[in-house]
Amino acid sequence: MTASLPRQASPPDEPPRPPEEPGHRIRRRALTLLIIVLLIGVPAGYLVISANQSRDSGKDKEAKYSATGLTPGWPSRVQRRLYQVPIPGYSAEVAYYETNNWKTSRLYVQFLTSDEGLEKFLRTIGTSLDALEKDDLVISARDRRVVGWEFTGPGPWSGLNHERKNPTPTHHIVVDWAKPGHPMVYVVSRTTP
Repeated sequence: MTASLPRQASPPDEPPRPPEEPGHRIRRRALTLLIIVLLIGVPAGYLVISANQSRDSGKDKEAKYSATGLTPGWPSRVQRRLYQVPIPGYSAEVAYYETNNWKTSRLYVQFLTSDEGLEKFLRTIGTSLDALEKDDLVISARDRRVVGWEFTGPGPWSGLNHERKNPTPTHHIVVDWAKPGHPMVYVVSRTTP
């Protein structure tokens, strides 16, 4: 059997503490519990909310990028700048689609513009109307399948390959002249890191 140690009394310079009142003890414990909940519960709740938002965002991106075909509307300014596709103002029937992998990124864009708009577009990317070759459908069958372009209308059609050194994007452009004064332009801008 071990001998029990005598209780230590308060140091001689401190007066003895009065017993704690039951109401004070309950408030102290409630305050301690509140602090624990705030220190653990709030960050845990934030992590759960953040994880759910991240998962939902991933699902949205997956749905967006797993869909094949064009998205009606203008590509973002960042996309237009990165792929160097300066769509002329007042263009109609604008649609785009972007693909990315470790080797090559492509932006597919179509838009209906005016003759002046097409001329400005070509000049801005560093080429001209004179570079367009009649009946030259330069966009590959593979790229056409990705976005569903068929190029089977009455035309007349013309196209050009605007090849440039990496990392500057290369443009493959096909123009449908079926509507006089309002050419339909199809662009595949390809860049490799």
